[in-house]
Amino acid sequence: MENRTWREWLVPLLVLSSNWLSAIGVVLVTASGIFWLVLMASNASPHSSNPYVGILLWVIAPAVFFAGLALIPAGIAMQRRKDARNGQAPPPMSFDFTDPRVRKFLGFLAVTTFFNIIIATYFGFSSVAYMDSTAFCGLTCHTVMAPEYTAYQNSPHSRVECVQCHIGPGASWFVKAKLSGTRQLIAVALNTYHRPVESPIPDLRPSRDTCEGCHWPQKFGGERLKIITKFGDDEANTKTQTVLMMHIGGPRTKGIHGAHVGAGVEITYGATDRQRQNIAWVKARKANGEVTEYLGKDAKPGEPSGEGRVMDCVDCHNRPTHVFELPERGLDRILNAGEASADLPFFRKQGLELLKASYSTQELALKQIPASLEQFYQQKYPDVYQTRGEEIRRSGKALASVYGRNVFPAMKIEWGTYLNNIGHTDSIGCFRCHDDEHKSKAKADLKITQDCSTCHEMIAMDEANPKILSDLGLAPAPPKTK
Repeated sequence: MENRTWREWLVPLLVLSSNWLSAIGVVLVTASGIFWLVLMASNASPHSSNPYVGILLWVIAPAVFFAGLALIPAGIAMQRRKDARNGQAPPPMSFDFTDPRVRKFLGFLAVTTFFNIIIATYFGFSSVAYMDSTAFCGLTCHTVMAPEYTAYQNSPHSRVECVQCHIGPGASWFVKAKLSGTRQLIAVALNTYHRPVESPIPDLRPSRDTCEGCHWPQKFGGERLKIITKFGDDEANTKTQTVLMMHIGGPRTKGIHGAHVGAGVEITYGATDRQRQNIAWVKARKANGEVTEYLGKDAKPGEPSGEGRVMDCVDCHNRPTHVFELPERGLDRILNAGEASADLPFFRKQGLELLKASYSTQELALKQIPASLEQFYQQKYPDVYQTRGEEIRRSGKALASVYGRNVFPAMKIEWGTYLNNIGHTDSIGCFRCHDDEHKSKAKADLKITQDCSTCHEMIAMDEANPKILSDLGLAPAPPKTK
């Protein structure tokens, strides 16, 4: 009696797996469910920092589970059609609820359907959450995304999730992003992706929908003090500082923001290259509705034509998170932060030579740069190496880190591959338009100015100890002379 009851409870499974296709579905559902539970128990978290465990938990396991569920009814339908072709028509569907076997079968279906809905809902939510995680974006396609992920980790936005800027709120952009991501995954699988990854992204969501959720142009403004610290290539690595008062602008002052993205202001431009570095024409509409068209020296007759691109935050802040440095900037950064010693003779000059040298792989560079720096001091300054060896090794590691976060030979990313349009020292930046060459189409004497004071005031220029910094308490006061 007990054996018969036990077997009766297996009847629903036998019915559902009565053909080979449905049987495969039952096996897939069972196996993926068990695999998922075991993996969850050992490494559970929808936001696991390990991207490969996350892929197994929230991509592969759900895909296998849903595929198995789909195969079960597909197999039953296939079997019914096969029986019909062989003249073995199935009996008409009828449910006799007085039959305990029918009640057990329906009860089995109800319970399994209930749990499948719960599992499917959890799988779906967790899968979307995982695919929106920073670990998935940055680590899944390691070789492709290593440069951008490295830059992201060293950026002011390193605690902002990728999807906050690359997708933003709303269902329509979520769907667009997932469709774009699917194409990118196919490109990775087929090894047809661009090296380096192309920038700027042509279909990036407008910054007013993403950046301006936190950075409200009309509020984040005013006057800002900017300090640029540099070190020389002399033996003492002489430190100098430039101090600028930046006219950012705000609700009551024009400034940089007010002139470009202020209320009622709209700037449209036409670029002749994909990187948007060569600006052929500019159309500026002021808050009062006045429109002025400016043509660059290489503009073609009849321009501006077409709609062009409406300027927004990323036209200047084109690397707000994924910032790649030039070697000089990277060296100045680690010296100013104390990560490398500015007391080592000719450190900046020698470090710059090592950073600009050619290396076949990043791994080779990370080993060879510290070793070459040690060799330099061993040969040129043996006394310094003898007494300050640990300081040299620490500085060598910091120097190698500058290379490691900016150069990726596997992705064909070298120094200056990705230009930063903020300012005009490391790239043409502001001077793409502010070059004194973009002149009004209607008035020949009207042009987009290159006057420095429009955007900033120069308070100190490459000074060893700018007095303004000590006056403001930002640097120690110089010793008084008798």
